[in-house]
Amino acid sequence: MLLALAAGFVLSRFSQKKLPLTTAQKFGLGVGGLIGAMTGAKLPFLFTDWDQFISGAAWFSDGKTILTGLVGGYLGVEAAKWAFEVKTKTGDSFLIPVAIAIAIGRVGCFFGSCCFGTPTEMPWGVVFPKVDAIARHPTQLYETMFHLSAAAIGWWAQSKNWCTGNRIKIYIASYAGYRFVSESIRPEARIFAGFTSYQIASLLIAGLMIWLWLRDVQSQESSGSE
Repeated sequence: MLLALAAGFVLSRFSQKKLPLTTAQKFGLGVGGLIGAMTGAKLPFLFTDWDQFISGAAWFSDGKTILTGLVGGYLGVEAAKWAFEVKTKTGDSFLIPVAIAIAIGRVGCFFGSCCFGTPTEMPWGVVFPKVDAIARHPTQLYETMFHLSAAAIGWWAQSKNWCTGNRIKIYIASYAGYRFVSESIRPEARIFAGFTSYQIASLLIAGLMIWLWLRDVQSQESSGSE
């Protein structure tokens, strides 16, 4: 986690160099994103044990999810922009740092034997001794590859000036779509109509990000026609 945070911080320093923001504003956005991400990542686990929630122990226990953490980070940055009166679009500058940081974090999940997949007979199946003696899908590494690919595509899109101002929304929506599919090989409880809670959340998050993306496109088209 520390390596992931360090990588994200260093990369964001480079990606935000050209933003017309003061040092204080950049710092504020970083803090807002970090607080939002950490809060969002913990929220799904806070209410699973009422006693721990009341005592506050739930905040310090294991259990975080990147899916809601990404949305929390997005909302945290937006809140910080409002507080610091920042009007510049900043989301694109977070895409590569966040994607690389998550990719590193998922490698940590792999070595920590968490977030594993369902049993598989594929030759790349991995046995996690802390779990059982069954070869399982290394879903952590699958996700690492997804985020590294997203970072590469984000860099390419930036060089082509493609979807400027909306790349972070596309990234989050794409990740939600990926999680919806990858949940089929993760041993999560099915809570409604055969879907896991993460799949339901993925649909909601993807819908929200696509709506925000289309809204921005329409806004840009309206501004251009005036």
